[in-house]
Amino acid sequence: MKAGFTLALALLGTCVLSGCVNAHLYPVQGPLAAQTPPPIYAARLVGAFNSGKVSATLANGEVFAGPWKAVSVKERAAQSAAGAAPAFSLSAAWDTVYGPGFYTAHVLGTRLFAQAVLTGSHGTALQVEMYRQEHPGDASAAPIDIKGVAKDDKGNIYKLAF
Repeated sequence: MKAGFTLALALLGTCVLSGCVNAHLYPVQGPLAAQTPPPIYAARLVGAFNSGKVSATLANGEVFAGPWKAVSVKERAAQSAAGAAPAFSLSAAWDTVYGPGFYTAHVLGTRLFAQAVLTGSHGTALQVEMYRQEHPGDASAAPIDIKGVAKDDKGNIYKLAF
């Protein structure tokens, strides 16, 4: 529960005052990334504690909205120990966006991790994962250092930047 609370504070620390955190989705692979120039889409996260809502408007004005949820290391480890496949994993998308081995080196096992599964107004499915990098003892580190990826069922992979 503490990890979920910490993630929520990291992701949504500014929400107490402003109500939301703005982000952008940049297509890096797939049909949208092939456009010149590639489009940039706006996203917004709101919430508190270990869950909230995310919304975005993507190609052709398709609107996505739904919940995001912090997923603890214990929950992910329990699934793995039980031999249960996670609902989804964007490990390949992380490596596509940030480079080979990124998921294993930085995301896997992190305490500050969240997921969302959204359905757009035109029926497109969008999966989102995000995590906050931890910088123990590094006062010069960015206060909110969040990275994320998303993947839709149209073959697009996005970088989620805050």
